Amino acid sequence: MTSLALPLVDTERLRRHVAALAENRPGVYRMLDAAGRVVYVGKAKRVRTRLLSYFRAAYPEDKAARIVEAAARIEWDYAPSEFAAGLAELRQIRRHRPAFNIRMNRPGRTAFIKVSDGPAPKLQVGRTPIDGAVRHYGPYRAGLRLREGVRVLSLELGLRDCALSLPMVYAEQGDLFGAGRQAACLRYELGTCLGPCAGFVTRSDYLARVDAAIAFLEGRTIAPLDRIVTAMTRASEADAFETAARWRDRFEALEWLFAAGNRMRAAIEALSFVYIDPGVYGDDRAYVIRRATVRASAPAPRTPIEREAFRGLVREHAAPEPVEGPLPTDAIDETVLLLSWFRRHPAALRRAVPLETWLARAGAA
Repeated sequence: MTSLALPLVDTERLRRHVAALAENRPGVYRMLDAAGRVVYVGKAKRVRTRLLSYFRAAYPEDKAARIVEAAARIEWDYAPSEFAAGLAELRQIRRHRPAFNIRMNRPGRTAFIKVSDGPAPKLQVGRTPIDGAVRHYGPYRAGLRLREGVRVLSLELGLRDCALSLPMVYAEQGDLFGAGRQAACLRYELGTCLGPCAGFVTRSDYLARVDAAIAFLEGRTIAPLDRIVTAMTRASEADAFETAARWRDRFEALEWLFAAGNRMRAAIEALSFVYIDPGVYGDDRAYVIRRATVRASAPAPRTPIEREAFRGLVREHAAPEPVEGPLPTDAIDETVLLLSWFRRHPAALRRAVPLETWLARAGAA
């Protein structure tokens, strides 16, 4: 590791040291402030070129210039490849939680469907995963279609979409109500919310609807679509064509959401293999990837003993795993990273070997 400790304001001297010492190799770099706190972590295919670009950025409009102005020291570590550098960057961001890595260097168009915790969960779309007792589904491509699909799903199941801070009470808490209770918004009057804010639904009935939303997001039921088809058909048979068109729009929104979830689950499941990643200087590494997360890695095995040892790692993670369920919160960013990497580098899949095939080849050898 190379570390440059310099005065906060002496960016020109810092630039000269980077130019003199940094190499054009893959790696991870850290910007530290005068107190030694990591303020930014990044990765580069060519460390020297990337770091020098910070000093050409215009201050204060460019984020790169603001980062380097806050840095009193730059550290970097080299990695075998760009792929290895991306994994190392992610792990260092998790460890240091730098102020400038507000989105974990995640692709800007990535979003998730989140099922909140609390007494009356709700569905929401966001780009930042939340730690704690929250379910995450995706990743999806952020956009209006995603938000519309989630909105329609909430409408169809009567789930609230109000602020999480709004107090919730259920029908069994009758002693909390006075006469003339009223819902906080018009959705209850319109029949699109069960009214958990005013005690119009029991806890068990509301949570049953939340479970139905989760089952839809996990691809285990299409019941909300069935209800829309029934309503659309009745409206059409009654010659209420405007009403039928509105139901059709709802159907298309939910159909897109269901299909997008299925595509993403299939993409995640497809990233289950042994990936041999070539190092820039011949230091290749082998990764055991399962459901778009790295479960184990080691130098690429070359000898019979090394292949047998690596076979043990593969066997440990080759057992089938359920496809349904939310994304593990602690693995979300790694899943996004791997999905993005293999989407942008499809040729890398030529170096991927299915887990079962690897085990069979190792056994034959």
